[in-house]
Amino acid sequence: MEKVVSGIRSTGNLHLGNYYGALSNFVKMQHEHECYFFIADYHSLTTYPNPEDLHGNVRQILSEYLAAGIDPDAATLYIQSDLPEIPELYLLLNMNAYVGELERTTSFKEKVRSQPNNVNAGLLTYPVLMAADIIVHHASKVPVGKDQEQHLEMTRRFARRFNNMYQQEYFPEPEPYNFGQELLKVPGLDGSGKMGKTEGNAIFLADEPKVIRKKVMKAVTDAGPTEYNQEMAEPIQNIFTLMKIVSHAETYDYYLDQYNNCKIRYGDMKKQLAGDIIDFTEPLREKIKSISSDDPYLKKVVKKGRDKARASAAQTIKDVRRIIGIEAF
Repeated sequence: MEKVVSGIRSTGNLHLGNYYGALSNFVKMQHEHECYFFIADYHSLTTYPNPEDLHGNVRQILSEYLAAGIDPDAATLYIQSDLPEIPELYLLLNMNAYVGELERTTSFKEKVRSQPNNVNAGLLTYPVLMAADIIVHHASKVPVGKDQEQHLEMTRRFARRFNNMYQQEYFPEPEPYNFGQELLKVPGLDGSGKMGKTEGNAIFLADEPKVIRKKVMKAVTDAGPTEYNQEMAEPIQNIFTLMKIVSHAETYDYYLDQYNNCKIRYGDMKKQLAGDIIDFTEPLREKIKSISSDDPYLKKVVKKGRDKARASAAQTIKDVRRIIGIEAF
């Protein structure tokens, strides 16, 4: 059984795109592989969140992943900062990571441009911390998006460099996890691209009904078709795609027929879509609220995940210290 590691951003609430995308595969993957899913609260410190927001975000994202199907009995679900072995391995890997290679990473150069007044060491060494997150469990597979491919390649480099430096075949070089199928791309409400938090075009699983209605009614449309079976503009395709995902087939077919016959009323369609999204997310929303307010259950989940993750990470640190030559007298 292969070991798979994936980080979860502590600042990003789950939206429909996540739910139908990678998360649906995580839920399946946890029963097929030895999975380690962690909430990456250390990574968020590069943007200086205040303490209340940081803790609240961790609680919220933990509750959302549990509600969406991550099973703490099947996978190891833990908080990054609960493992002191991670910053220790991060420190040790930093000794063999070079400033030049870190400065050349695309993500670092983008951060320098976008936040010139906060170019901190954490941003520079982000790929090293990511490498520690992965190889501390000897992961062989990592689910990554396009924006993380370079970081995974650097993880492979750091693992290979450690092995070569100490003449040990200790760390595996992790490969990207191939889900074996094209992930469903859920479009956003702004008329283009996929749904995402940073794009500001997302419907979150925890959104209240009035928030969902407001977002959907603002979705971009056009003046409507002027001829039979007219090709749809991208914003209209997006609305139909969302309806195909959350609405009944007969509802989707009805509005498609209205469009093809130039009878479509986008206001009516968006009201229907908003209602269908609300109906779809309501069970998840209520489950998120229930889990988030259940302190004993969350503490139990966090302790279970911490204990399982530390058992794996502690052995790695013990081995690495021995290999490097850090031993007690």
